[in-house]
Amino acid sequence: MLQAGGLRKRWLLNTASVVFALGLVCVMAVTASFSAYYYSNMESDLKNRAKTTTDFFADYIDQSYNEYYQSCITYAQTFEYKDALELQFISKDGNMVASSYGQWAGESPSTPEIQEAVNHRKPSAFVGKNPGTGERIMAVSCPMIYSNGEVIGVLRYVTSTRKLDIQIVLVALISSMVLLVVLAVVVFSSNYYLRSIMNPVAEITEKAKRIANGSYGVQIKTPYRDEIGELADTINEMSNKIAQNEKMQAEFISQLSHELRTPLTVINGWSETLLADENLDADTRQGLKIISSEAKRLTEMVMELLDFTRMQDGRMTLSVEPTDIRAEFEDTVYMYGSRLAQDGIQLHYIDNDQDIPEIPCDPKRLRQVFLNILDNAAKHGGEGKRVDASMEYDGDAVMVRIRDYGPGIPEDELPLVKKKFYKGSSKARGTGIGLAVCDEIVEMHGGTLTLENAPGGGTLVTVRLPAAH
Repeated sequence: MLQAGGLRKRWLLNTASVVFALGLVCVMAVTASFSAYYYSNMESDLKNRAKTTTDFFADYIDQSYNEYYQSCITYAQTFEYKDALELQFISKDGNMVASSYGQWAGESPSTPEIQEAVNHRKPSAFVGKNPGTGERIMAVSCPMIYSNGEVIGVLRYVTSTRKLDIQIVLVALISSMVLLVVLAVVVFSSNYYLRSIMNPVAEITEKAKRIANGSYGVQIKTPYRDEIGELADTINEMSNKIAQNEKMQAEFISQLSHELRTPLTVINGWSETLLADENLDADTRQGLKIISSEAKRLTEMVMELLDFTRMQDGRMTLSVEPTDIRAEFEDTVYMYGSRLAQDGIQLHYIDNDQDIPEIPCDPKRLRQVFLNILDNAAKHGGEGKRVDASMEYDGDAVMVRIRDYGPGIPEDELPLVKKKFYKGSSKARGTGIGLAVCDEIVEMHGGTLTLENAPGGGTLVTVRLPAAH
């Protein structure tokens, strides 16, 4: 499956973020619009009430101040909307004259709209906290003008905005709930849509990795007849063609290898026979030795190719039996040591007194692995003129280590050196399939073959073979 931090997560995060941001803007806009609408209506209503009331009191303007104020007190006492509004009469000095809550309803108010109504001779509004109680209120003050044109006081309507604020909060909450529902629908639908895309893509990716790792012929099944289905069909066709080419290649290599074995056997046999003649001159004998040596090298390459085709076809098998693995390894080291000595390379076997038990394995195949690793150490690390070999037992597995003192393997090539036909930057002779065959043999034994650059230079190859498999 694709990683959780892949396209699915990015798509959902980006989509949800955009929808949430747009929705949040909409919620704020709706809330602000409702707030402005409600407050504007309330302010307009209070101003109309105040204007109507001041027009009514204009009939009393020709009375004396005392009679006028008494009329205000009487009107305030009989005010019928006192449950929702407070009606106040305030002198131009800001002192409370009368209130629908009683003549001495409280301290004289100090909100700024009172003085603004007096100064500008027109209604003025205030929305905010009541300086005396801390409650949020809306107040509208309307100037009361005497017959001589003097502003003698202010008529003031006051109401709490608590219910209005609750309505606005409810609008905001409902808008937020709608946003969350829309967001959930978007995420759910996007996730469903993504699943219909990402699941086939994940399957295609998994199958493509298998094809890249050598499982040629693997097919991708998808019910979709869209671009994803077309991609799957293309990969299926590619997989089939690679499988066919691999099969043709393996058959060709196998047939060629079998055809080469016969003449090579003849060359090896006749070269050994001719070398047995004691009457050969020195140059002829040297030439025959070269022919014999190269024929043996060709034979080893042919055997590698045959093993490779068996590995590709799944025909490689093991003849497992209890084996003294230390004896097999030491025989291989001592036998190959003389060959390395001819090239001026010292093969140093690090012996120990550890008791290494017999393990179930195919001794012939493991000897092939040891020889191949030693041969690689000589070819690629021979300039170090030394190869170390050791074996130890850790209680669960036998560890075989072979190290050369050459230039080592470039770090970027280490993960690739066991792949078939891979030779990297090495100029040494070889087919590039020896390590691939060795890795397959070790895996068939339930073990592991690892390559790494040793401290101080050179390459260290470690073969781990389980004590019981």
